[in-house]
Amino acid sequence: MWRAILILCHVLVPGQLVQSPDELRTTITPQDCGLSCVRQGGPGCDYCRISSDDVNAALGLTSKNQFGTCLPWPCFKLLGEEDPGICNHYVQAPTDVTIEFVPDPEPKSDTMVVSWKPSQYGITFLRGFQVTLQPLGGFGVACQLFLFQKNLTLSVSHAQKVYKSEPFPGLSLGSDFAVTVMALPVPEKWEHFYRSKIFSTRSCAEKNGFQRCKADWYPNYIDVQQRGTVISITFNLAPPNLGITSYFSYCSANGKTTYAEMAPNTSRNQTHHTFELRDLEEGSNYTCEIAANEMDAVRKLFKFQFERRDLIEQLEEVKAQEEVLILSENQKSPRLLICYSSNDGPAHVNAVMKLAAFMQQHMATQVCLDLWDFLGLAEEGSMAWFCRQIQESDFVLVVCSWGLCCKGGTSAQGSLDSEVMVGLIGAEVGRAKSDGKDLSKYMAAIFNYSKETDIPTELGLVFRYKLPADLLLLFSQLHQVRLHTPGRYMKINNISDEDFALSPAGQALQQAISDTEEAMKENQKKILDSEEGGKEGNANA
Repeated sequence: MWRAILILCHVLVPGQLVQSPDELRTTITPQDCGLSCVRQGGPGCDYCRISSDDVNAALGLTSKNQFGTCLPWPCFKLLGEEDPGICNHYVQAPTDVTIEFVPDPEPKSDTMVVSWKPSQYGITFLRGFQVTLQPLGGFGVACQLFLFQKNLTLSVSHAQKVYKSEPFPGLSLGSDFAVTVMALPVPEKWEHFYRSKIFSTRSCAEKNGFQRCKADWYPNYIDVQQRGTVISITFNLAPPNLGITSYFSYCSANGKTTYAEMAPNTSRNQTHHTFELRDLEEGSNYTCEIAANEMDAVRKLFKFQFERRDLIEQLEEVKAQEEVLILSENQKSPRLLICYSSNDGPAHVNAVMKLAAFMQQHMATQVCLDLWDFLGLAEEGSMAWFCRQIQESDFVLVVCSWGLCCKGGTSAQGSLDSEVMVGLIGAEVGRAKSDGKDLSKYMAAIFNYSKETDIPTELGLVFRYKLPADLLLLFSQLHQVRLHTPGRYMKINNISDEDFALSPAGQALQQAISDTEEAMKENQKKILDSEEGGKEGNANA
């Protein structure tokens, strides 16, 4: 079975219990040694990083293995002739998987190290670990393989020791990754051999400091004051070391836009600048953006209402208070299964992945997505995996599109038929309704490029949302939070309308939705052109 992890027959022979220097350390780091040292069982190679060149040489591969040490070579293929029983040993998954960012002089990327503890169950048969790193919503997998020397057998006390990987460098800032640590060897029929963890690299501001990131900088202080018929806007200036000397702003209402450019005189004030807007329409709601006058600068979105002068004092007395919701790190995150169809093409699948990454990062939600659990899908099979996820998840969100209702089409859940997937969820909804249970577990959503008619009739009873406009409402359902109470409203950072598109994950989601909309328009144009060509051919005939 392909899920068996890469293990080398010459090193997976349990030896006698040997006292090693590892017994005296609580943290074990990889040693600079190779496969030959591991096979010989000599000193200085108790815990070795095995390179892809060593793997190729051991397996007799003449061409370069493009997957490096990631390729899961079958256990029985390597060990069956020499020791058939070695692949039947059960080694439990590692515990306490932790991510640690380490110093990296490169300002545009991050470097991290993975650490973990081995499980005490089956530890005497443990021969090493494989660490896999995969970007969420991206391509490419990085792997590191670690093996113990052949004469080393671990004792139960090693379950309290911390093992570390080598550094994983060059990780894009502000990106989401999934890291998986697997215990070796892995029997052909055993599913509890790995532990996964999803994490995000630091943003440029988190790693280097906000004052050193020109591309990420934007005014984080905006103050709007109305004095008669004039609006005064004050914002904070960029640090001098960024070299930003000019800014721009535009405000729109009722189809009219007011544009302004500012070149502040820093000899008067080095930290803030105030400019004025005139000739605005009373009683209008203005939406504004302000940013550095630089290419692709991050824009700060803000809104204000230009009031009639005689209503300003009255408005200040009844103005609703704003309450900012900050979620505690200890608060339990709901588990959400996202279902979708791949029939609408890779652009739609990418939009779903960006939605999952955004919800994972900014909506305090534990997202379950098939594309993030390829090992689980291969082990269980698409139907069993899908049914288990429905039962174990707190919520199920179906992202509806034209392809979801296409008969005979496939969802992305391990090539599960879309009609079968919708039928299963519809049956769960019907069963919950007949039992008098709450239907809030099940939800349907469409992106801007889809229609209400794309939601299957089987999901007619569930809550439905249009994204990204209804992200706040979706958050409210997931966390059972009231967004409005008398005299106040709830603002949720990175999800509210004014700052959704300011985070990297929000920008990525917005761009993916836009790209899918363009791709669908192009596809529809091709279909119409094809139909017109068919009609002309019939007429000429």
